[in-house]
Amino acid sequence: MPNRRHVHTRSIKVDAYARDDGLWDLQAVLVDTKARDFVLATGLRSVGEPIHDMSLTVTIDTQFNVMAAEVDSRSVPYPGHCGAIAPDYAKLVGLNLLQNFRKLALERLGGIRGCTHLTELAAVLPTAAVQAFAGEVFKSHETPGHVDQVKPAQLDRCHALRTDGPAVAEFYPRWYRQ
Repeated sequence: MPNRRHVHTRSIKVDAYARDDGLWDLQAVLVDTKARDFVLATGLRSVGEPIHDMSLTVTIDTQFNVMAAEVDSRSVPYPGHCGAIAPDYAKLVGLNLLQNFRKLALERLGGIRGCTHLTELAAVLPTAAVQAFAGEVFKSHETPGHVDQVKPAQLDRCHALRTDGPAVAEFYPRWYRQ
């Protein structure tokens, strides 16, 4: 393997919170840092100092409907300008994370209609919500002696869990289709 020199880190993290009112908050955070001092048009960012440190928090119900959206831009390359788009992320309200969410979010907030980084964060929300709900809102697997009447949401959403595949035959036999 050739020698490598670390130059940039992008971290994306999503935390899910169950609220007392029955709703859920998904907080997606994006942080970009450089491994050296970096000069922007707006000034110097020292090594490790974030160029981007921003979050998109959406509140959803247990049917994956977006009830609220909020942006927090703690560090941006163009202070006073980047954050001006924050109110537009309310355009996510009314969308459903499992019903063409990525496409609709991009239509509403892609390109100059939004912030590239915040819209990128929106794209990770559907799968993060499904993971958060697993074992909390819905069961993640059939339990011995109990047969699900409703097809588990994760089936036919990826290669491993296709209903004609060996994993479904083994772990979800009721839903297996040859």
